Amino acid sequence: MKYLLILADGMSDYGIAELGGKTPLEYAQTPNMDFLARTSIIGKAKTIPEGFPPGSDVANLAVIGYNPEKYYTGRSPLEAVSMGIELGDNDLAIRCNLVTLSDTDDYRKKTMLDYSSGEISSAESRELIKTLQDELGRPEISFYPGISYRHLLVWRNARGRNITLTPPHDITERVVGQYLPAGTDSSILLDLMLQSYNILKDHPINNRRRVAGQHPATSAWFWGEGSRPALDSFEKLYGLKGSVVAAVDLVKGLGISAGLESVEVPGATGAIETNFAGKARAALDELKRGQDFVYMHIESPDESGHQGSLKQKLWSIERIDQEVVGMIIDELEQFQDLRVMIVPDHPTPLSIRTHSNEPVPFMIFDKNHPLSDSIGIYNEQAADEGILFPEGYKLMEFFIKG
Repeated sequence: MKYLLILADGMSDYGIAELGGKTPLEYAQTPNMDFLARTSIIGKAKTIPEGFPPGSDVANLAVIGYNPEKYYTGRSPLEAVSMGIELGDNDLAIRCNLVTLSDTDDYRKKTMLDYSSGEISSAESRELIKTLQDELGRPEISFYPGISYRHLLVWRNARGRNITLTPPHDITERVVGQYLPAGTDSSILLDLMLQSYNILKDHPINNRRRVAGQHPATSAWFWGEGSRPALDSFEKLYGLKGSVVAAVDLVKGLGISAGLESVEVPGATGAIETNFAGKARAALDELKRGQDFVYMHIESPDESGHQGSLKQKLWSIERIDQEVVGMIIDELEQFQDLRVMIVPDHPTPLSIRTHSNEPVPFMIFDKNHPLSDSIGIYNEQAADEGILFPEGYKLMEFFIKG
């Protein structure tokens, strides 16, 4: 049996008045998902345990079959794994976004204009992170470049420090004062953020971006702290060898930590526009070359939700249906046994522009065991009538063992 999991990040949403009360998943034109849904198992899974923040780290950990209550050590350590950064037992990894803040003189009174600096390119941001490392780096503090606006700060021998950090995508268009680093050990991080603004605001790259009508990356913003992860291997837990197809370091690092092979796809960006078909091609090729399981992650719907763009979210869902699910249907006959699951990790509702913790809809299609009594529709409302996994990490075992 071959297993393909399509993780449509943040695809789930609330009903929208502009769509007649339908969610984007209900409203979008998805003929290929509709085809699979007619004979699939439909249901919901609660991927965010009580007391956990509704982040992609917690949610993807649950979807891939690991109990967050046992395995979760933070988001950024998984990104560090993907980036090849060695963490000591007492080191703290912290996500470093490059963000756009307003020009107000008082940092505390600035507004979070853009958590992604206009989805700044990796080439531009790499130079900005190098500047921060040159200016602010020291033995215990190191900046590492990642992809687009997503980077990493490593604070050596800082595990257990008392800090409270806020994701920047949670505070779009809000004044940042009450969301700055808090806790008895937060002053170092706050000082780094203040200095980063003075260093970056007039950087030549940002001046060029302003001239081009693009958001400048005017500050570092820290969040998602954690310590080195220790996951049991996916093969040990589920008896399958597999691969992860993803563009974002979080999911690549999660896959690598679980013993999955990471597959690079040209043109895969971790942004709204990405190489949808390339990811599908890579996933199918991994199964054909002998892998048992592939975890394919697509960030596009989540980024659309964070940006509050209904048009882009509908577009991303329809691209997934056409270029990913459509390719899989076209090649079904090339597999003797194939089981496919489509699921978001968490909702990213357009109305709040951040993550929420409601259960997400899933669909499981088995080529050789089609259901004759399926609910037959894949969306949030229809999935309420199906099976519910209150512990979302148990969905993986159900997917594999049935």
